[in-house]
Amino acid sequence: MSPELIATLAVIIAAMAFDYTNGFHDAANAIATSVSTRALTPRVALAMAAVGNFIGTHFGAGVAKTVGDGLVKLPEGVPSLGVVFAGVCGAIVWNLLTWYFGLPSSSSHALFGGLVGATFFAADAKIEWATITDKVLIPMVVSPVVGLVLGFGVMLAILWIFRRGNPGKLNRGFRVAQTVSAAFMSVGHGMQDAAKTMGIIVLALYTGGFQDSSTDIPWWVFWTSAAVLAAGTYAGGWRIIRTLGRKIIDLGPAEGFAAEVVASSILYFNALVLHAPISTTHTITSAIMGVGATKRLNAVRWNVAGNIVIAWITTFPAAAAISCVVYFCVRPLFHA
Repeated sequence: MSPELIATLAVIIAAMAFDYTNGFHDAANAIATSVSTRALTPRVALAMAAVGNFIGTHFGAGVAKTVGDGLVKLPEGVPSLGVVFAGVCGAIVWNLLTWYFGLPSSSSHALFGGLVGATFFAADAKIEWATITDKVLIPMVVSPVVGLVLGFGVMLAILWIFRRGNPGKLNRGFRVAQTVSAAFMSVGHGMQDAAKTMGIIVLALYTGGFQDSSTDIPWWVFWTSAAVLAAGTYAGGWRIIRTLGRKIIDLGPAEGFAAEVVASSILYFNALVLHAPISTTHTITSAIMGVGATKRLNAVRWNVAGNIVIAWITTFPAAAAISCVVYFCVRPLFHA
């Protein structure tokens, strides 16, 4: 095999590993609220999320093109594939660290940080700071704020509309509704997060010289990315599921439904309209906080929320730093 083929395969394997860790790290995004309110059993919820992720992947082409063509510019050749490999490995390491501590950090921002960190020290490579600012950094700040505000507003509307309803009947009804909202959330997660893996694979194929376009996505990339993300999701990241579903706030069925509706709406809008690769973790977590704040401000465990926000802030630079170390370790292999 040629050096280009070996290097490209190494990147694709690393991207699949990231895709899998993304699945079990972010499974909580789609199902934590449904599991905590007992709308769904854990395994049924995970199976539904896996299917939803698989379906959603096939609608994420716009996000994949942003990741594959818009964030960094690399010259063709094996050394550039070493940059992509190091970036993906940096994201994997950060995913595993935050999973271990049960922190719902952003796999997306870990990947973006990893790419930027590895590219920073690579010769003849360029970081597209304008795109990163517009498509990554601004949404990183705006989407949690929007999730918080909309979560608060939607929950207030639900409380007012159903203010005279029977609590028992309403809880049963919202548990059924959560089945639908969780399904929409899992499809939105697939649109966003599997698309990022697809973008990395396309970047590797283009950089390795195996396709002429940096935006065309082969059919097999859709299917493999979808299948691996679904498998990782079904494996389930229980540490993070417990954090999102129980430690931030004690959720009821109505609160879970409101949070999922808000988060999935934001994901769909960004994936299908803006083609912006936003964080599903930031979106659902902030929606949960907003929903919980309608009870009373101290109903939200702000100390837990504070730890999560710290993880959000540190994800991009931490993954970048890890990828720099990986890059300097693997660079001799990709320059050989």
